[in-house]
Amino acid sequence: MNRDDLIWVLGHKNPDTDAICSAIAYANFKNMTDKGTYVPKKAGEMNEETRYVLKTFQCEEPETVFDVSAQIKDLALKYTPGVKGSYSLRRAWEQMRELNVVTLPIVNDKGQVEGIITSDDIARSYMNVYDNETMSSSRTSYANVVETLDGKLWTGNDHGVFHRGKVVIGSGDRDNMRREIAANDMVITGNAWERQVIAINENPSCLIICGVNSVEDSIIAMAREKDIVIISTTYDIFTTARLIHQAMPIRQFMTMSKNLIWFGMDDYLEDVTDRLNKIRHRDFPIVDEQMHYVAMFSRRILLSKQKKKVILVDHNEKNQAVDGIEDADILEIIDHHRLGSLETISPIVFRNQPLGCSCSIIYQMYQEKKIEIPKKIAGLMCSAILSDTLMFRSPTCTPYDEAAARTLAEIADIDIEEHAMAMFEAGSNFRNKSTEEIMFTDFKTFTAGDVNFGVSQVSSVSAKQLAAIKGKLLKYMETVIVEKNLHMIFVMLTNILEQSTELLYAGTDSRDIVLDAYGEDRMAEDSAILPGVVSRKKQVVPQMIEAIHYRSI
Repeated sequence: MNRDDLIWVLGHKNPDTDAICSAIAYANFKNMTDKGTYVPKKAGEMNEETRYVLKTFQCEEPETVFDVSAQIKDLALKYTPGVKGSYSLRRAWEQMRELNVVTLPIVNDKGQVEGIITSDDIARSYMNVYDNETMSSSRTSYANVVETLDGKLWTGNDHGVFHRGKVVIGSGDRDNMRREIAANDMVITGNAWERQVIAINENPSCLIICGVNSVEDSIIAMAREKDIVIISTTYDIFTTARLIHQAMPIRQFMTMSKNLIWFGMDDYLEDVTDRLNKIRHRDFPIVDEQMHYVAMFSRRILLSKQKKKVILVDHNEKNQAVDGIEDADILEIIDHHRLGSLETISPIVFRNQPLGCSCSIIYQMYQEKKIEIPKKIAGLMCSAILSDTLMFRSPTCTPYDEAAARTLAEIADIDIEEHAMAMFEAGSNFRNKSTEEIMFTDFKTFTAGDVNFGVSQVSSVSAKQLAAIKGKLLKYMETVIVEKNLHMIFVMLTNILEQSTELLYAGTDSRDIVLDAYGEDRMAEDSAILPGVVSRKKQVVPQMIEAIHYRSI
């Protein structure tokens, strides 16, 4: 899939049914009307009500996205082919020149990274002084020698390895040659039959004959008898002696994996940049979880960062959006809440309407385009409207919401009352949930001036269940204030059937804020009893903000 064409559609953190269903429904709408690939995502775990809805209509749960900050996979990565550690220095250098790179990843037969070699490593290998046994200690293959010297193998196996002995230049007189050459050495000599015979008689591992295109049959025969490798090259002795060390395998000079700095495709660029500021290397391998090589990453390509493209539904406040939203490219916002704090660099499509549910807006968009709504999508959209409007009981519900839900119910072939009650009962089951899970099932944060506050809504069709969890939530609220860096927090215990809310509060001045918002006659010992209040958006948040602003004057 082309990442340039990929757009994520996602709702707010602690997603409710509307956040999930509107993401799925709008992604479907965009895929039917626009170019590109629109994929629904979610910014947190689903609640039980939403899980019931998706199961009922056999819809796949969207993937969870916790952060939309730029990652390594959002860069225009360059794939440099991995090479074997047995590559010669010369071959590696030539490949770097051919590919116009300064670093090569070294991989094993499974494609896992063993290390990297840089042009600086190769340059240092030319400048360093080596003893005459370095070739054997690095286990240089005869194939590398043939390749490096542009030579030809006449006897022996090119898969063989020079692993014992030293490199000797056999150009002196007979006695000196006999003294200098030992068994298993690699001997470099010229086109002199007598010297070649002397060398063979000393049982070297390999004889390199310089300045020739062919080797005499008698020399080949003698070498075969002793299992001696013979290589010819047209280079002279001086050039051969200068080039021979370039045949050594690059694994001898690489930065090994245990000392290697590498990154993963999912690493966030902010974290990567922090690490890069502390190191001097320019290029690094990208690997998967099993250390398989994927691509190369360099400091230069940080400039090629591609922001993730997103469409936000059911929210437009930064503190409710997925982490890293400021680093994403927001293309559209579809919402039914108050205008929030999100900012964009460029103009966007922003559809904000005073309806009871984001899915009502999306339903309207399907109607405007005269697009037939699939049965599953209709079921999801109807469920979202029933959830957000508490089956038309919420003051946020408009005649359009109810009309849309009833039309969608017909398409989905469901009974509204039966389906709504089944949804609410699924969402009211707190038996196996922790206090934290209950608190954050439907939790949103807001800002009023310099005050940050949170409002959680816990809805149920059972007054007993709400009473049972009240004490746990009261104790936990102070913890939430500290962990979320809030000034105060409110929890709505909403009885769907009775259409009432008991409002819990915690934090500095929180009781006074509730008192100012609803009056003394609504105050109980540790909460406020609010008949007819079921909507956070319309009956709690505006009142809290107004009371906070009043007290700050």
